[in-house]
Amino acid sequence: MTLNEHDFNVATEALIEGPGYYLFPSVFSAEQVAEANRIINFHSNEAQAATHFHGAHSDKVHLQRRVWNLLNKGDVFVDMVQHPAVMAVFSKVLGRNFILGSFAANRLLPGAPGQEPHVDYPYWDMHDIDEFPAGINSSFHMNCQSLISLHEFTAENGATGIVPHSQKRGVYPKAEEFEAEFIQVTAPPGSLLLFTGMNWHCSMPNNSDAERTSILGQYLPKFVKPMENLLESVNSDIQASASPALRQLLGSDLRYPELLEDAEAGNAEGRSATEAAE
Repeated sequence: MTLNEHDFNVATEALIEGPGYYLFPSVFSAEQVAEANRIINFHSNEAQAATHFHGAHSDKVHLQRRVWNLLNKGDVFVDMVQHPAVMAVFSKVLGRNFILGSFAANRLLPGAPGQEPHVDYPYWDMHDIDEFPAGINSSFHMNCQSLISLHEFTAENGATGIVPHSQKRGVYPKAEEFEAEFIQVTAPPGSLLLFTGMNWHCSMPNNSDAERTSILGQYLPKFVKPMENLLESVNSDIQASASPALRQLLGSDLRYPELLEDAEAGNAEGRSATEAAE
């Protein structure tokens, strides 16, 4: 699928002023989808992988498996994380030097119960409003998400549930409100769903007899602390060969935090005084 600036502008408008999400159908090839599924399946095992928002269904967490740090696991993920639609749209929503917070897979096996409705990091504990500055609201966004469908997303197999326009409310979802308003975003394999982290959303139950896998990208303004420490965890050879876009996403060239000159000099003087006293 060939995309252009008009497509990116329409998607940007949808995220900010529209329903809060936008779907680019079938942007990744069948070969890319097959390779991504192969790698994710290899790294998924019987061990319970960390996941979120499973609530009362914690006994079935093994049916909803996460694979973290995908950038280390295959070149296909390095390509997916910096797709032109992601770079173009999110730069308008989050700012030109936005960064990557996490890039992981979510594999729902048959019978997986899905998730509780939620908003995403750094808003994900907004149910406790005292965790946030006074007056926190939805006037600007501190998270955008990408979701890549590696299987067909259907209502039966747990296609993402989302409440259109909920990104404008700036509050944590209540389950009964979500239930009354949500729709499911169905999509063919290889599609790219972009949405803001303030949208009320969740994985829905997989009631089919087959798995349903997606890749989840978390993108943040440059001033928000990433969820995953990618500079420490992404292999050095990937960082060394990174494109300018990937360097931006990894935060390789961010200036802060740094040890400023006065602080550095002060620390040196303090060490010298301590050493002299000893």
